Amino acid sequence: MRFNPKARLDRSRIRDAGRGSGGGGGLGGGGGMRLPIPSSLGGKGIGGIVLLIVLFVVGRILGVDLLGGGSSVGSNVYDPARLSSAGGDTGRYDDCKTGDDANSSADCARVAVENSLADYWGDQLGGKFEYEEGVVTFTGDIQTGCGDATADVGPFYCPTDETIYLDTSFYKDVLQGQLGGPSGAFVEPYVLAHEYGHHIQKLLGFMKKVKTQEGPNSDSVRLELQADCYAGMWANHATTTEDAAGEVLILDLTQDDIDTAMAAAQSVGDDRIQQETQGSVDEESWTHGSAAERQGWFMVGYKSGDLDQCAKLWEKDRDVDDIPSV
Repeated sequence: MRFNPKARLDRSRIRDAGRGSGGGGGLGGGGGMRLPIPSSLGGKGIGGIVLLIVLFVVGRILGVDLLGGGSSVGSNVYDPARLSSAGGDTGRYDDCKTGDDANSSADCARVAVENSLADYWGDQLGGKFEYEEGVVTFTGDIQTGCGDATADVGPFYCPTDETIYLDTSFYKDVLQGQLGGPSGAFVEPYVLAHEYGHHIQKLLGFMKKVKTQEGPNSDSVRLELQADCYAGMWANHATTTEDAAGEVLILDLTQDDIDTAMAAAQSVGDDRIQQETQGSVDEESWTHGSAAERQGWFMVGYKSGDLDQCAKLWEKDRDVDDIPSV
């Protein structure tokens, strides 16, 4: 992926919260609830395996706070006003001003990808679109609107505060180190596009459809595969997004970029994670879908660029492995 050196970057929605000072506790806050994940990872979620979205929606249905959030991990608490004030944001992204910066810095590339995602979905949804509250990077741990989080949970979207959180060590330490996933410049854009897809699902009302949390055809799996499909849609149109001055932001995506996204999708499939970490596969505990399904629905979005194709996941009695040919 190559950025237009002339493009201007908008840093207003991305910030770095720095290092948390607490000792952990993990997602779930006072309630301590989290979705089942491979036990051999010692309670670590992969690429959003801890499905905050499902807990948020089910909690609203039941009228309880399944995510807790009453406790705190140190003082690393996300608050837009705090992070925009002196000392609240580490300034990690202050030098990210142009596409040229994005070509030479992984941090600035993160800003550029967020800009591209926001521009694309703004054009796609029109009046239905609202910006996410932000993308927040952190180190160690952080308290979010969905409870306490550590780097172990991987990147995730919190629907309560409409924010994407990620500890960037995830890609090297967990995705590549523990799961043998791919390296490459397009791994993080794929993951960020997937998490942004969850924000789009909130805007379009798909989160309200979630009633079942586990199993190969569960609503949680449908939600995750649709986010992969949305990531593919963005990849299809990424080279057409423009900055405020009308400069194209991303000049090209190569086949190697798409291949890297597919390899990343494969590495975070439920079957792949279970086989790598437990030595066996239990479909009834799936929350994200198989490697083949994640790859397949990404390609549905990439080849079609069509919201309606991604919505097919919610058709009555449709199995998620019935992937449209596009």
